[in-house]
Amino acid sequence: MKLNPPDLTHVRDGKPTLVDVADKPSTRRCAVAEAVVELGAEVMARLSNNDIQGPKGPVFQTAIIAGTMAVKQTSTLIPFCHPLPIESCEILITAAGSGVTLRCQVCTTGKTGVEMEAMTGASVAALTIYDMTKAINKGIVIHSVRLLSKTGGKSGDYRCAP
Repeated sequence: MKLNPPDLTHVRDGKPTLVDVADKPSTRRCAVAEAVVELGAEVMARLSNNDIQGPKGPVFQTAIIAGTMAVKQTSTLIPFCHPLPIESCEILITAAGSGVTLRCQVCTTGKTGVEMEAMTGASVAALTIYDMTKAINKGIVIHSVRLLSKTGGKSGDYRCAP
């Protein structure tokens, strides 16, 4: 039995496929994603000066660089993502309570959106914070990786519910 659900754009004749974007117009597209990292009190105390300098370098700045690099490599990590010319990428890290929230905004002008790029950037930035602080606390939890908003494209704008 061959399945081709109309709402799964990456399935054709029951097989995974790259979406054909040849006839789509190029439009301005932006997406914002976030990830939450629960670090625990001890790590947060060490981050009180907004960063930890350690053998691997400054935690937040390294996470921003890693997330940005990941955004640019999304199509090599996720099989059916088109390679895109990234026009801008901004990663913000905000401390709150026992953790941090990372927000990654990515924009391009192209034929397909940058939601996966934004989510990849937020995820890899979060993983980098884990990697750089795990010596203090291995119980760090990364959660709530999600798309907050996207603009442009055929499906229009999206904003997640609060």
